[in-house]
Amino acid sequence: MTKPTGRKISIEAMPHAVKGEIQLGGSKSIANRALIIQALCNESFDINNLSDSKDTVTLNNLLKQESGDLNCGHAGTCFRFMTAYLATKEGEHILTGSDRMKQRPIAPLVNALNDLGANISYLENQGYPPLKIGSPKSEWKDNVSIDGTMSSQFITALLLISPTLPNGLKINIVGNLVSIPYVEMTLKMMEYFGIQSSWEGQNISIKKQNYQAKPFTVEADWSSASYLYNFVALNPDSKITINGLFEKSLQGDSEIQNFATPLGVKSTWTNGKLVIENTPDHEEVFEYNFIRQPDLAQSIACICAAKNIIGVFTGLQTLFIKETDRVKALQNELAKVNIAMSRIPKSLNNNGQGDSYVIEGNYQDPTSEFKTYQDHRMAMAFASFATRSNIIIEEPDVVIKSFPRYWEEMNNLGFSIKDI
Repeated sequence: MTKPTGRKISIEAMPHAVKGEIQLGGSKSIANRALIIQALCNESFDINNLSDSKDTVTLNNLLKQESGDLNCGHAGTCFRFMTAYLATKEGEHILTGSDRMKQRPIAPLVNALNDLGANISYLENQGYPPLKIGSPKSEWKDNVSIDGTMSSQFITALLLISPTLPNGLKINIVGNLVSIPYVEMTLKMMEYFGIQSSWEGQNISIKKQNYQAKPFTVEADWSSASYLYNFVALNPDSKITINGLFEKSLQGDSEIQNFATPLGVKSTWTNGKLVIENTPDHEEVFEYNFIRQPDLAQSIACICAAKNIIGVFTGLQTLFIKETDRVKALQNELAKVNIAMSRIPKSLNNNGQGDSYVIEGNYQDPTSEFKTYQDHRMAMAFASFATRSNIIIEEPDVVIKSFPRYWEEMNNLGFSIKDI
Protein backbone atom coordinates (compact mmCIF):
# COMPACT_ATOMS: atom_id res chain seq x y z
CA MET A 1 0.00 0.00 0.00
CA THR A 2 1.33 3.43 -0.97
CA LYS A 3 0.99 5.89 1.91
CA PRO A 4 1.09 9.67 1.37
CA THR A 5 4.66 10.91 1.63
CA GLY A 6 4.34 14.56 0.71
CA ARG A 7 6.68 13.93 -2.21
CA LYS A 8 6.30 16.10 -5.29
CA ILE A 9 8.01 16.07 -8.66
CA SER A 10 8.41 18.76 -11.27
CA ILE A 11 8.37 17.90 -14.97
CA GLU A 12 9.78 20.41 -17.43
CA ALA A 13 7.91 21.10 -20.64
CA MET A 14 9.12 18.98 -23.53
CA PRO A 15 10.94 21.29 -25.98
CA HIS A 16 10.86 18.85 -28.89
CA ALA A 17 9.00 15.83 -30.28
CA VAL A 18 8.71 12.75 -28.06
CA LYS A 19 10.57 9.87 -29.68
CA GLY A 20 11.86 6.55 -28.41
CA GLU A 21 11.28 2.84 -27.88
CA ILE A 22 9.76 1.30 -24.74
CA GLN A 23 9.38 -2.23 -23.36
CA LEU A 24 6.12 -2.35 -21.43
CA GLY A 25 5.62 -4.63 -18.43
CA GLY A 26 3.02 -7.36 -18.19
CA SER A 27 -0.69 -6.61 -17.80
CA LYS A 28 -1.76 -6.72 -14.16
CA SER A 29 -5.28 -7.72 -15.19
CA ILE A 30 -4.02 -10.79 -17.02
CA ALA A 31 -1.32 -11.56 -14.44
CA ASN A 32 -3.79 -11.48 -11.54
CA ARG A 33 -6.13 -13.89 -13.28
CA ALA A 34 -3.23 -16.20 -14.07
CA LEU A 35 -2.12 -16.20 -10.42
CA ILE A 36 -5.58 -17.23 -9.17
CA ILE A 37 -5.78 -19.98 -11.80
CA GLN A 38 -2.30 -21.13 -10.79
CA ALA A 39 -3.41 -21.29 -7.15
CA LEU A 40 -6.53 -23.30 -8.08
CA CYS A 41 -4.67 -25.70 -10.36
CA ASN A 42 -3.67 -29.13 -9.06
CA GLU A 43 -0.29 -28.90 -10.80
CA SER A 44 2.22 -26.07 -10.94
CA PHE A 45 3.04 -24.13 -14.10
CA ASP A 46 5.24 -21.18 -15.03
CA ILE A 47 3.92 -17.67 -15.60
CA ASN A 48 6.26 -15.65 -17.82
CA ASN A 49 6.45 -11.84 -17.90
CA LEU A 50 4.50 -11.54 -14.66
CA SER A 51 3.54 -7.93 -14.01
CA ASP A 52 5.77 -6.00 -11.61
CA SER A 53 2.85 -3.80 -10.58
CA LYS A 54 2.08 -3.37 -6.88
CA ASP A 55 -1.33 -5.00 -7.37
CA THR A 56 0.18 -8.18 -8.80
CA VAL A 57 3.02 -8.31 -6.27
CA THR A 58 0.43 -7.97 -3.47
CA LEU A 59 -1.78 -10.74 -4.83
CA ASN A 60 1.19 -13.07 -5.38
CA ASN A 61 2.37 -12.53 -1.80
CA LEU A 62 -1.09 -13.06 -0.30
CA LEU A 63 -1.61 -16.30 -2.20
CA LYS A 64 1.65 -17.56 -0.71
CA GLN A 65 0.69 -16.36 2.76
CA GLU A 66 -2.90 -17.66 2.99
CA SER A 67 -3.01 -17.25 6.79
CA GLY A 68 -3.26 -14.46 9.33
CA ASP A 69 -4.61 -11.05 8.39
CA LEU A 70 -4.38 -10.57 4.62
CA ASN A 71 -4.05 -6.92 3.55
CA CYS A 72 -4.78 -6.04 -0.08
CA GLY A 73 -3.93 -2.36 0.34
CA HIS A 74 -5.45 -0.34 -2.52
CA ALA A 75 -5.71 -3.34 -4.87
CA GLY A 76 -9.38 -3.78 -5.73
CA THR A 77 -8.84 -6.69 -8.11
CA CYS A 78 -6.76 -8.43 -5.47
CA PHE A 79 -9.46 -7.95 -2.81
CA ARG A 80 -12.28 -9.25 -4.98
CA PHE A 81 -10.37 -12.24 -6.33
CA MET A 82 -9.10 -13.16 -2.86
CA THR A 83 -12.61 -12.93 -1.43
CA ALA A 84 -13.87 -15.62 -3.79
CA TYR A 85 -10.71 -17.69 -3.57
CA LEU A 86 -10.65 -17.76 0.27
CA ALA A 87 -14.38 -18.51 0.39
CA THR A 88 -13.60 -21.97 -1.00
CA LYS A 89 -10.87 -22.69 1.59
CA GLU A 90 -11.02 -24.25 5.05
CA GLY A 91 -10.13 -22.19 8.10
CA GLU A 92 -10.72 -18.58 9.02
CA HIS A 93 -9.22 -15.60 7.21
CA ILE A 94 -9.36 -11.86 7.75
CA LEU A 95 -9.21 -9.92 4.50
CA THR A 96 -8.69 -6.17 4.74
CA GLY A 97 -7.29 -3.23 2.83
CA SER A 98 -6.53 0.48 2.86
CA ASP A 99 -8.91 3.16 4.13
CA ARG A 100 -10.06 3.73 0.55
CA MET A 101 -10.64 -0.01 0.10
CA LYS A 102 -12.94 0.10 3.12
CA GLN A 103 -15.08 2.60 1.19
CA ARG A 104 -15.41 0.42 -1.91
CA PRO A 105 -18.52 -1.81 -1.93
CA ILE A 106 -18.10 -5.57 -1.85
CA ALA A 107 -21.68 -6.60 -0.98
CA PRO A 108 -22.74 -7.93 -4.43
CA LEU A 109 -19.89 -10.45 -4.40
CA VAL A 110 -20.25 -11.35 -0.71
CA ASN A 111 -24.01 -11.85 -1.08
CA ALA A 112 -23.51 -14.08 -4.11
CA LEU A 113 -20.86 -16.18 -2.36
CA ASN A 114 -22.93 -16.53 0.81
CA ASP A 115 -25.95 -17.55 -1.27
CA LEU A 116 -23.80 -20.26 -2.81
CA GLY A 117 -22.59 -21.64 0.51
CA ALA A 118 -19.71 -19.44 1.67
CA ASN A 119 -19.33 -18.14 5.20
CA ILE A 120 -18.43 -14.45 5.01
CA SER A 121 -19.25 -11.66 7.46
CA TYR A 122 -18.40 -7.97 7.78
CA LEU A 123 -16.07 -6.75 10.52
CA GLU A 124 -16.85 -3.03 10.31
CA ASN A 125 -19.41 -1.44 7.99
CA GLN A 126 -22.08 -3.63 6.43
CA GLY A 127 -21.36 -4.17 2.75
CA TYR A 128 -17.71 -3.05 2.89
CA PRO A 129 -14.30 -4.47 3.79
CA PRO A 130 -12.78 -5.80 5.97
CA LEU A 131 -14.20 -9.34 5.87
CA LYS A 132 -14.05 -12.43 8.03
CA ILE A 133 -14.11 -15.48 5.77
CA GLY A 134 -14.74 -18.81 7.47
CA SER A 135 -14.82 -22.38 6.22
CA PRO A 136 -17.51 -22.90 3.59
CA LYS A 137 -20.80 -24.54 4.48
CA SER A 138 -21.23 -28.25 3.85
CA GLU A 139 -22.91 -27.89 0.45
CA TRP A 140 -22.35 -25.48 -2.44
CA LYS A 141 -25.23 -24.51 -4.68
CA ASP A 142 -24.70 -24.52 -8.43
CA ASN A 143 -26.41 -21.29 -9.44
CA VAL A 144 -26.45 -17.68 -8.33
CA SER A 145 -27.61 -14.23 -9.44
CA ILE A 146 -25.41 -11.14 -9.19
CA ASP A 147 -25.68 -7.48 -10.17
CA GLY A 148 -23.56 -6.80 -13.23
CA THR A 149 -23.91 -3.01 -13.26
CA MET A 150 -21.27 -2.21 -10.62
CA SER A 151 -18.09 -4.17 -11.40
CA SER A 152 -17.12 -6.93 -13.80
CA GLN A 153 -14.55 -8.07 -11.21
CA PHE A 154 -17.37 -9.53 -9.11
CA ILE A 155 -18.31 -11.73 -12.08
CA THR A 156 -14.70 -12.68 -12.79
CA ALA A 157 -14.09 -13.63 -9.14
CA LEU A 158 -17.00 -16.08 -9.33
CA LEU A 159 -15.97 -17.40 -12.74
CA LEU A 160 -12.43 -18.21 -11.62
CA ILE A 161 -13.59 -20.46 -8.76
CA SER A 162 -16.60 -21.94 -10.61
CA PRO A 163 -14.92 -25.04 -12.16
CA THR A 164 -13.57 -26.01 -8.72
CA LEU A 165 -17.01 -26.02 -7.06
CA PRO A 166 -18.64 -29.46 -6.50
CA ASN A 167 -21.30 -28.93 -9.17
CA GLY A 168 -19.82 -26.10 -11.18
CA LEU A 169 -21.73 -22.84 -11.41
CA LYS A 170 -24.36 -21.02 -13.45
CA ILE A 171 -24.21 -17.24 -13.03
CA ASN A 172 -27.24 -15.11 -13.85
CA ILE A 173 -26.10 -11.54 -14.49
CA VAL A 174 -28.72 -9.00 -13.43
CA GLY A 175 -28.73 -5.70 -15.32
CA ASN A 176 -26.34 -4.49 -18.01
CA LEU A 177 -22.86 -5.88 -17.48
CA VAL A 178 -20.11 -3.25 -17.34
CA SER A 179 -16.56 -3.72 -18.65
CA ILE A 180 -17.55 -6.75 -20.73
CA PRO A 181 -14.03 -7.17 -22.25
CA TYR A 182 -12.69 -8.10 -18.81
CA VAL A 183 -15.20 -10.95 -18.48
CA GLU A 184 -14.34 -12.06 -22.02
CA MET A 185 -10.66 -11.98 -21.02
CA THR A 186 -11.38 -14.20 -18.02
CA LEU A 187 -13.24 -16.81 -20.05
CA LYS A 188 -10.56 -16.87 -22.77
CA MET A 189 -7.85 -17.40 -20.18
CA MET A 190 -9.86 -20.14 -18.49
CA GLU A 191 -10.29 -21.78 -21.90
CA TYR A 192 -6.51 -21.70 -22.39
CA PHE A 193 -6.22 -23.67 -19.15
CA GLY A 194 -8.78 -26.26 -20.28
CA ILE A 195 -12.06 -24.86 -18.92
CA GLN A 196 -15.12 -24.94 -21.16
CA SER A 197 -17.94 -22.46 -20.63
CA SER A 198 -21.25 -21.37 -22.12
CA TRP A 199 -22.43 -17.74 -22.29
CA GLU A 200 -25.99 -17.25 -23.46
CA GLY A 201 -27.72 -13.95 -22.87
CA GLN A 202 -27.41 -13.06 -19.18
CA ASN A 203 -26.23 -16.52 -18.13
CA ILE A 204 -22.73 -17.98 -17.96
CA SER A 205 -22.46 -21.69 -17.17
CA ILE A 206 -19.33 -23.63 -16.23
CA LYS A 207 -19.36 -27.30 -15.25
CA LYS A 208 -17.03 -28.82 -12.66
CA GLN A 209 -13.64 -29.29 -14.36
CA ASN A 210 -9.95 -29.26 -13.53
CA TYR A 211 -7.63 -26.47 -14.60
CA GLN A 212 -4.87 -27.91 -16.81
CA ALA A 213 -1.34 -26.75 -16.07
CA LYS A 214 0.27 -25.02 -19.07
CA PRO A 215 3.07 -22.46 -19.34
CA PHE A 216 1.61 -18.98 -19.77
CA THR A 217 3.03 -15.67 -20.99
CA VAL A 218 1.47 -12.42 -19.81
CA GLU A 219 1.10 -9.87 -22.59
CA ALA A 220 2.13 -6.26 -21.99
CA ASP A 221 -0.39 -3.84 -20.55
CA TRP A 222 -2.53 -1.83 -22.98
CA SER A 223 -3.74 0.44 -20.16
CA SER A 224 -0.13 1.50 -19.59
CA ALA A 225 0.28 2.04 -23.34
CA SER A 226 -2.53 4.60 -23.25
CA TYR A 227 -0.28 7.14 -21.49
CA LEU A 228 2.22 6.84 -24.33
CA TYR A 229 -0.62 7.65 -26.72
CA ASN A 230 -1.08 10.87 -24.75
CA PHE A 231 2.54 11.96 -25.31
CA VAL A 232 2.26 11.28 -29.04
CA ALA A 233 -1.16 12.92 -29.40
CA LEU A 234 -0.07 16.11 -27.65
CA ASN A 235 3.31 16.72 -29.31
CA PRO A 236 3.69 17.16 -33.11
CA ASP A 237 6.10 14.83 -34.95
CA SER A 238 6.22 12.46 -31.95
CA LYS A 239 6.73 8.74 -32.53
CA ILE A 240 7.10 5.89 -30.01
CA THR A 241 7.77 2.19 -30.65
CA ILE A 242 6.23 -0.12 -28.03
CA ASN A 243 7.43 -3.67 -27.35
CA GLY A 244 5.50 -6.44 -25.60
CA LEU A 245 1.95 -5.76 -26.71
CA PHE A 246 -0.07 -8.42 -28.54
CA GLU A 247 -1.78 -7.38 -31.76
CA LYS A 248 -4.48 -9.98 -31.08
CA SER A 249 -4.99 -9.01 -27.47
CA LEU A 250 -7.18 -10.28 -24.64
CA GLN A 251 -7.41 -6.73 -23.32
CA GLY A 252 -10.33 -4.45 -24.11
CA ASP A 253 -8.07 -1.41 -23.78
CA SER A 254 -6.34 -2.45 -27.01
CA GLU A 255 -9.26 -0.68 -28.69
CA ILE A 256 -7.35 2.57 -28.15
CA GLN A 257 -5.35 1.91 -31.32
CA ASN A 258 -8.59 2.40 -33.24
CA PHE A 259 -10.33 5.24 -31.46
CA ALA A 260 -7.13 7.29 -30.99
CA THR A 261 -7.04 7.96 -34.73
CA PRO A 262 -9.50 10.90 -34.60
CA LEU A 263 -7.45 12.25 -31.67
CA GLY A 264 -4.34 12.51 -33.85
CA VAL A 265 -2.49 9.22 -33.30
CA LYS A 266 -1.78 6.63 -36.00
CA SER A 267 -1.09 3.02 -34.90
CA THR A 268 0.95 0.64 -37.06
CA TRP A 269 2.26 -2.87 -36.38
CA THR A 270 5.79 -3.58 -37.64
CA ASN A 271 7.65 -6.84 -36.91
CA GLY A 272 5.54 -7.51 -33.83
CA LYS A 273 6.05 -4.01 -32.45
CA LEU A 274 3.45 -1.25 -32.19
CA VAL A 275 4.50 2.09 -33.63
CA ILE A 276 2.39 5.11 -32.67
CA GLU A 277 2.96 8.47 -34.32
CA ASN A 278 1.42 11.92 -34.30
CA THR A 279 -0.78 13.01 -37.20
CA PRO A 280 -1.60 16.67 -37.81
CA ASP A 281 -5.35 16.22 -38.12
CA HIS A 282 -7.87 15.55 -35.38
CA GLU A 283 -11.61 15.85 -34.82
CA GLU A 284 -13.11 18.92 -33.17
CA VAL A 285 -15.56 16.77 -31.19
CA PHE A 286 -14.84 13.32 -29.78
CA GLU A 287 -17.70 11.14 -28.53
CA TYR A 288 -17.14 7.78 -26.88
CA ASN A 289 -18.85 5.32 -24.55
CA PHE A 290 -16.22 4.07 -22.11
CA ILE A 291 -18.35 1.29 -20.60
CA ARG A 292 -16.03 -1.33 -22.12
CA GLN A 293 -12.78 0.56 -21.43
CA PRO A 294 -13.34 2.67 -18.28
CA ASP A 295 -9.62 2.74 -17.40
CA LEU A 296 -8.90 4.84 -20.50
CA ALA A 297 -11.25 7.69 -19.60
CA GLN A 298 -8.64 9.75 -17.73
CA SER A 299 -6.05 9.45 -20.50
CA ILE A 300 -8.49 10.48 -23.21
CA ALA A 301 -9.90 13.31 -21.09
CA CYS A 302 -6.41 14.82 -20.88
CA ILE A 303 -5.89 14.53 -24.65
CA CYS A 304 -9.19 16.29 -25.29
CA ALA A 305 -8.36 18.99 -22.74
CA ALA A 306 -4.89 19.80 -24.06
CA LYS A 307 -5.99 19.78 -27.71
CA ASN A 308 -9.18 21.74 -27.05
CA ILE A 309 -11.25 18.88 -28.43
CA ILE A 310 -14.78 18.83 -27.10
CA GLY A 311 -15.19 15.44 -25.42
CA VAL A 312 -18.58 13.80 -24.89
CA PHE A 313 -18.08 10.85 -22.56
CA THR A 314 -20.60 8.21 -21.51
CA GLY A 315 -20.17 4.90 -19.68
CA LEU A 316 -18.33 6.38 -16.70
CA GLN A 317 -20.53 4.87 -13.97
CA THR A 318 -17.84 2.53 -12.64
CA LEU A 319 -15.39 5.40 -12.08
CA PHE A 320 -17.07 6.53 -8.86
CA ILE A 321 -15.89 3.46 -6.90
CA LYS A 322 -12.31 3.15 -8.15
CA GLU A 323 -9.16 4.15 -6.23
CA THR A 324 -10.88 7.53 -5.92
CA ASP A 325 -14.04 9.05 -7.33
CA ARG A 326 -12.41 9.50 -10.72
CA VAL A 327 -15.12 11.73 -12.15
CA LYS A 328 -14.80 14.21 -9.28
CA ALA A 329 -10.99 13.98 -9.44
CA LEU A 330 -11.05 14.73 -13.18
CA GLN A 331 -13.35 17.69 -12.64
CA ASN A 332 -11.09 19.12 -9.94
CA GLU A 333 -7.82 18.77 -11.85
CA LEU A 334 -9.06 19.70 -15.32
CA ALA A 335 -10.34 22.96 -13.84
CA LYS A 336 -6.69 23.86 -13.18
CA VAL A 337 -6.13 24.11 -16.95
CA ASN A 338 -9.40 25.97 -17.56
CA ILE A 339 -11.26 22.88 -18.75
CA ALA A 340 -14.72 22.04 -17.42
CA MET A 341 -16.12 18.52 -17.16
CA SER A 342 -19.87 18.91 -16.77
CA ARG A 343 -22.65 16.40 -16.48
CA ILE A 344 -25.19 16.76 -19.28
CA PRO A 345 -28.68 17.16 -17.79
CA LYS A 346 -30.89 14.14 -18.30
CA SER A 347 -33.39 16.31 -20.16
CA LEU A 348 -30.75 16.92 -22.83
CA ASN A 349 -29.27 13.43 -22.80
CA ASN A 350 -31.11 11.27 -25.29
CA ASN A 351 -28.49 8.62 -25.99
CA GLY A 352 -29.99 6.02 -23.64
CA GLN A 353 -26.50 5.15 -22.33
CA GLY A 354 -26.73 6.63 -18.84
CA ASP A 355 -25.10 9.83 -17.63
CA SER A 356 -23.01 11.78 -20.12
CA TYR A 357 -20.32 14.38 -19.49
CA VAL A 358 -18.94 17.08 -21.76
CA ILE A 359 -15.32 18.20 -21.54
CA GLU A 360 -14.68 21.64 -22.99
CA GLY A 361 -12.84 24.92 -22.55
CA ASN A 362 -9.69 26.67 -23.69
CA TYR A 363 -6.59 25.00 -22.30
CA GLN A 364 -4.36 27.23 -20.18
CA ASP A 365 -1.07 26.35 -18.52
CA PRO A 366 -1.70 25.30 -14.91
CA THR A 367 -0.85 27.64 -12.05
CA SER A 368 -1.16 24.99 -9.34
CA GLU A 369 -0.04 21.45 -8.70
CA PHE A 370 -1.89 18.34 -9.85
CA LYS A 371 -3.15 16.05 -7.09
CA THR A 372 -3.22 12.30 -7.64
CA TYR A 373 -5.81 11.22 -5.04
CA GLN A 374 -3.89 7.99 -4.38
CA ASP A 375 -4.86 7.02 -7.94
CA HIS A 376 -2.14 5.83 -10.32
CA ARG A 377 -4.16 6.72 -13.41
CA MET A 378 -4.59 10.34 -12.32
CA ALA A 379 -0.81 10.69 -11.97
CA MET A 380 0.03 9.16 -15.34
CA ALA A 381 -2.75 10.85 -17.33
CA PHE A 382 -2.02 14.36 -16.05
CA ALA A 383 1.73 13.94 -16.49
CA SER A 384 1.09 14.25 -20.23
CA PHE A 385 0.43 17.97 -19.76
CA ALA A 386 4.22 18.28 -19.55
CA THR A 387 4.10 18.31 -23.34
CA ARG A 388 2.55 21.76 -22.94
CA SER A 389 4.19 23.39 -19.92
CA ASN A 390 6.11 22.84 -16.71
CA ILE A 391 3.95 20.93 -14.22
CA ILE A 392 4.10 19.57 -10.68
CA ILE A 393 2.66 16.19 -9.66
CA GLU A 394 1.89 15.40 -6.02
CA GLU A 395 2.40 11.90 -4.58
CA PRO A 396 3.98 10.47 -7.77
CA ASP A 397 4.75 7.09 -6.17
CA VAL A 398 1.16 5.95 -6.72
CA VAL A 399 2.22 4.71 -10.18
CA ILE A 400 3.68 1.57 -8.57
CA LYS A 401 0.14 0.18 -8.54
CA SER A 402 0.29 -0.61 -12.26
CA PHE A 403 3.36 0.96 -13.96
CA PRO A 404 6.27 1.16 -11.48
CA ARG A 405 8.77 2.35 -14.12
CA TYR A 406 6.54 5.11 -15.47
CA TRP A 407 8.66 8.08 -14.39
CA GLU A 408 11.83 6.29 -15.51
CA GLU A 409 10.29 5.69 -18.93
CA MET A 410 9.23 9.36 -19.17
CA ASN A 411 12.83 10.29 -18.43
CA ASN A 412 14.02 7.89 -21.14
CA LEU A 413 11.71 9.66 -23.59
CA GLY A 414 13.45 12.94 -22.84
CA PHE A 415 11.39 14.51 -20.09
CA SER A 416 13.28 16.20 -17.25
CA ILE A 417 11.85 15.08 -13.90
CA LYS A 418 13.07 16.33 -10.52
CA ASP A 419 12.07 16.02 -6.88
CA ILE A 420 11.09 19.30 -5.28
